Amino acid sequence: MCGIVGAVGARNIVPVLIEGLSRLEYRGYDSAGIAVLAGNSIERVRAVGRVAEMQTRAQAQQLTGEVGIGHTRWATHGGVTESNAHPHISRGEIAVVHNGIIENHDQQRQHLQSLGYVFESQTDTEVIAHLIHHHQSQGKSLLEAVQGAVTELTGAFAISVVSIHYPGQMICARQGCPLLIGLGEGENFIASDVSAVLSVTRNVIYLEDGDVADISQSQVVIMDATGAVVERTVHRSDLSLASLELGPYAHFMQKEIYEQPKALTDTLEAIIDDNAFSPALFGREAEEVFAQVDSVLILAAGTSYYAGLTAKYWLESIAQLPTSVEIASEYRYRKSVPNPKQLIVTISQSGETLDTMEALKHAKSLGQNLTLAICNVQESAIPRASKLVLYTRAGAEIGVASTKAFTTQLVALFTLAATLAKQHGRLSTEEEQQYIDGLRHLPGSVQFALNLEPQIREWAKAFSNKFHALFLGRGMHYPIALEGALKLKEISYIHAEAYPAGELKHGPLALVDRNMPVVVIAPNDALLEKVKSNMQEVSARGGELFVFADADSHFTESEHVHVIRTPRHVGVLSPILHTIPVQLLAYHAALLKGTDVDKPRNLAKSVTVE
Repeated sequence: MCGIVGAVGARNIVPVLIEGLSRLEYRGYDSAGIAVLAGNSIERVRAVGRVAEMQTRAQAQQLTGEVGIGHTRWATHGGVTESNAHPHISRGEIAVVHNGIIENHDQQRQHLQSLGYVFESQTDTEVIAHLIHHHQSQGKSLLEAVQGAVTELTGAFAISVVSIHYPGQMICARQGCPLLIGLGEGENFIASDVSAVLSVTRNVIYLEDGDVADISQSQVVIMDATGAVVERTVHRSDLSLASLELGPYAHFMQKEIYEQPKALTDTLEAIIDDNAFSPALFGREAEEVFAQVDSVLILAAGTSYYAGLTAKYWLESIAQLPTSVEIASEYRYRKSVPNPKQLIVTISQSGETLDTMEALKHAKSLGQNLTLAICNVQESAIPRASKLVLYTRAGAEIGVASTKAFTTQLVALFTLAATLAKQHGRLSTEEEQQYIDGLRHLPGSVQFALNLEPQIREWAKAFSNKFHALFLGRGMHYPIALEGALKLKEISYIHAEAYPAGELKHGPLALVDRNMPVVVIAPNDALLEKVKSNMQEVSARGGELFVFADADSHFTESEHVHVIRTPRHVGVLSPILHTIPVQLLAYHAALLKGTDVDKPRNLAKSVTVE
């Protein structure tokens, strides 16, 4: 998992590469490097750590070039060392950057070593460099060498290649990992994310699986997996550079938490404007597809999986459709019972999450072709592979720990539940209006929840010196407890677990003492009295409770029972509202611990490997 950038132009492209890598740093940040063609040689700079470290070296070396590639690395094969950093070079002639994992790298390494190639790293990427060099040494052009090499690679990859023998040319290829081409005036670019090229162009082409592109200063030629020249659509990105800047905020996570009222408003715009739940929101074929649906299967990973768990409650209670939620990386490796009338819903912020993409492919291979993607990135791989799509409109999310992407996913999933209920005759006109009114007021309710930050900041002091925490919720708030625990462990490195509150007495209660704070999601719903009973179990064991409640919930505060109340209860949409406090709690606990909030250790934003 990492970021790729490349450029072919008639000017010094090193500043372009460095700026692009800086914008991609959230995708992977163990090390960084760039390589440029300089006459009859390849000049390379690499450094362990952040892009700034590599930039300092590049400036000291006075690195310049008109053709080059760059990379930020998140380690998979091999440790975090300079020798493992990209770009990798083969015999001084070929330089390669790579995102993904080559599954047959061991076999290829042995084969290449038998041909006399010496490996300087532990990475799977170096195999690609030597393999392309080997093909080129057989008299093939750089394009032919790359085309030949990729047929021998098993796994997922996005690669970009330059050669001293083809000084005005860059070849790139995609299989399973995102890669795009940015079109400039007298110069062209490649990147794994549009944010890397926004400063130089807004016109981009998204490569498809199997594509190989031949890029020069003046033209771009794309070939599909068969070698045939193809035309791919040129898109104009509406992402703004301002959305990629911190502005007045200390961290991107803080910025993105506070952007949630707007993100929700933007995502809800079409629903509110129409004052109705319409299948057309999901695509032209949605009405026909939804009419066939007799159940739902949600496939997702990480935070998106917790959004799916929340949606299960809505889909079964509102649409009355049996719903299963599976971790994408598990689903594709087990035998399941396919149902052609089941709606397959994939959830991914980036639309490129490899586990989720492969799970979707697996479902389709079983004949389950009623597919819907919920995604935040236009024209990404998962929506393109799905029959229907609903784009959330969260905008760019830079912080590794997902915030606004999660709450907009929840809104999208609630919309799905209500739309399916309506189409199947299970939603009255009165109920539809009540739900739309609730959605209309939701951004304002979220803004009220953000105003709780001063109180939550005080709570965070009780967590910053702890090593463990427990989160409890019941019903549709249990997944929010899971999300709260995930956020805390992701960015503060405090070990946290979440349980349905009723499960507390079946094991987790053994962990409760004064040193383990217990966070309770306790809205004023039908399960409130049950939750209060579970809280008594904690208090009786000397545990300290931190309760997120509603304004009309009746809790008595004490020395070891702390309560923060959201200003209003929003009914069935309550999980979205109660997400805000757990995000803020994790953020402020991390600040007090001094961790890197936006770039937590060992994690990357776009998970494009298994």
